[in-house]
Amino acid sequence: MTRSTTDEAAAPPLPSPKERRRLREAKSLSEEQVAEAVGVTRATVRSWETGRTSPRGRKRALYAKLIAPDPEPVPATRPKAVRRKERPERPAPAAEPVSVAPAPAPTPAAVAPAAVAPTSAREPVPTGSPEPEPAPTRSPVPASASAPPVPASAPPPPEAEPAVPRLSPDEAFDALYAHSAPGLVRQTYLLTGRRSLARESVERAFQLAWHRWPEVAVDRDPVGWVRAAAYEYAMSPWHRLRRVHRHPDAPPSEPARRALFEALLDLPPAYRRTLLLYDGVGLDLPETAAETEASTPAAAGRLEVARAAVAERLPELAAAASPAEQSELLQDRLGGLARAEHVPAPSPARAVRTGSEDKARLWTRAAIAFVALLIGATALTLHTAPTHYEQPVSPPERVGGVPPRGGPQKLTPQDLKLQKVLKEQLAHGPERLVPRIP
Repeated sequence: MTRSTTDEAAAPPLPSPKERRRLREAKSLSEEQVAEAVGVTRATVRSWETGRTSPRGRKRALYAKLIAPDPEPVPATRPKAVRRKERPERPAPAAEPVSVAPAPAPTPAAVAPAAVAPTSAREPVPTGSPEPEPAPTRSPVPASASAPPVPASAPPPPEAEPAVPRLSPDEAFDALYAHSAPGLVRQTYLLTGRRSLARESVERAFQLAWHRWPEVAVDRDPVGWVRAAAYEYAMSPWHRLRRVHRHPDAPPSEPARRALFEALLDLPPAYRRTLLLYDGVGLDLPETAAETEASTPAAAGRLEVARAAVAERLPELAAAASPAEQSELLQDRLGGLARAEHVPAPSPARAVRTGSEDKARLWTRAAIAFVALLIGATALTLHTAPTHYEQPVSPPERVGGVPPRGGPQKLTPQDLKLQKVLKEQLAHGPERLVPRIP
C-alpha cells in the first residue's frame, strides 16, 4: 500500500482531458500510435482523453512523457535598443461571437474555482507574447555625491485586496444553476425539439451534478460537465417509448425559423449535436470532438455534412461567401430561434437540490430493503433445507426374463409415521397360553 501511494504521489501531473487531446493532435499522433507506445488499447486512450479514467503507474509516466509539449527555444539575447525597434504590434482582439450560451458570471473561488465559468468561445489568441518594457535609463551620478539622495516622501503602501467571501456548497451550486440553467434549457430544446424534455434533461443533469458536487466543483468547466450530462439524457433513445416525448412540439410559425427547426430535427443526433456545439455554443473543433467522443477529423466531417444539409433549407446560408461567414450566420439564426421560442423556465435551484437528495435517499433505502430481503430469503432456505442426502429407491427391473420380486410398495408418510411409532414403543402382547390337562 505504501509503495503504490508513493508511486502515485511521485507520478508526473497530467493536463485536463481536453488538453491531452490537443497535445496529442499537436504532435500529429493518432490514438492507435499512443496506445501502441503505452501498451494499452485505443478505447483506453479515448477514455483518458474524455476524462472517464486516468492512467496510473508506469503507463501514466509514459503517457505524460509522450504528450509533453516540446520546450520552446530560448531566443538569443539582443541589445535593448534593437528589441525596442523590432517589438511587434499587438493585434486588435476580434469581436466575441454571439452564442446561445449564458453570459459569464462571477466565480466563487473559495468553494468552486471554476463553478460558474462560462462556455468557452472561439476567440483569437495572439501568437506572440508581449516582451517586457525596457527599464528607463538612469542619469549618471556625479562623483561629488557621497550618498544617494533620500526621497522626500516614501511611496504609499499598496492597498490590500478585498477578501473574497467564502461560499457554501449550496450557494455555489445555486450560483451555477442560476447562471447556466436557462441557457442550457434553450440549447437542449434546439437539440430535441421538445420543451418538456429539455427542461427535464437540464434538471436531471443538475441533480446528478449536485450528487457529485465534490467532483463538479473542482472541474475546469462545470457548465460543460452539466451540458454533456443534459445532452446525453436528452438524446437517449428510450424517450421514444414515452408517450409524452414520442413526437416533437409544434414548429415555429415564421417560415425561416420553421425551416431551420425542421432542418435541425432531420439531422442525425450526432451531427445535430456537433452543429449545435460548434456553431451554437461556440466551442472550437477539438473541444467539440472531445464532448461528442469523436476524433477531430470525424467532428469536422459531421460539421460539414450538417452545414450542407441545413444550407439546403436556408438559401441565405448557402449564399455565404466563406465558412467563417456561414458559421456566424448560422450562430445568429440558432440564437434567434432559441430566444424566440417560449421555453419553460427551470425549477428553482433549491427544488433541484432537494429532488437530488430525495432520489439518493430513495435509492439507498431501496438497496437496504433489497439486501435485507436477500438475507431473509437465504436464512429461510438454510433453515428449511435438508441436512443429509436421501438416495431415492430405484424402480425394479426384469432381469433375464425373471419378473421383479414383489413386495410392499413405497411407504406413504402415514406408514412411515406408524412404523416409527411401532419401533419406539415396546411390544406388550398377551401372555403365552399353556395347555392344562385336567
